[in-house]
Amino acid sequence: MSIRVVVADDQDLVRTGLAMILGAQDGIDVVGQAADGPSTVATVADVRPDVLLVDIRMPGYDGIEVTRRVAGPGIADPVAVVVITTFDLDEYVLGALRAGARGFLLKDAGPELLVQAVHAAAAGDALIAPGVTRRLLSTFADSLPLAPSQPREPLTEREEQVLGLVARGRTNAEIGAELFIGITTVKTHVAALLTKLGARNRVEIAMWAYQTGRLRD
Repeated sequence: MSIRVVVADDQDLVRTGLAMILGAQDGIDVVGQAADGPSTVATVADVRPDVLLVDIRMPGYDGIEVTRRVAGPGIADPVAVVVITTFDLDEYVLGALRAGARGFLLKDAGPELLVQAVHAAAAGDALIAPGVTRRLLSTFADSLPLAPSQPREPLTEREEQVLGLVARGRTNAEIGAELFIGITTVKTHVAALLTKLGARNRVEIAMWAYQTGRLRD
């Protein structure tokens, strides 16, 4: 079954280019496009895509508000959102991720990473480029409320290993390959981390790792 994607960007050339790249891939169908926040939310409601690829800066609603409306807390059937932007240190990016976005890419990330991000989001995973993750954390984490220094329950040795890789932006497949464990096992460990750390998503796992000194090297 193909992954159904909506592409939202206020720049016609960018939006068309992203749609062409994704539409040329086997297993991905672009089922809608939008040029502003309100039409993006309406399009998502109308076609119910598997993944929304949305620009962070758009007229009407920005990417944060769009994400909140289609994937935020309290949304019964959230859509997987991947945020794209020109600015890797955009102050709005962290807000979009905390609003429920499942991935974050720069517009110059390239077709391969774009396709990986869509597949990861559709599979319930997340893809945030490792370098972007580090820059986001170094820019914003110290200004956020401090995370609890201790998890709700002690982490196992394997959970610590998975924690470090999640915090560096690795996908479940990459974690499994590096640790020689199956995808299902990786997902089990990630779910345990979310519970033990009281985190809502992988970005908050990364923030916890950074704030507790596990990612500073």
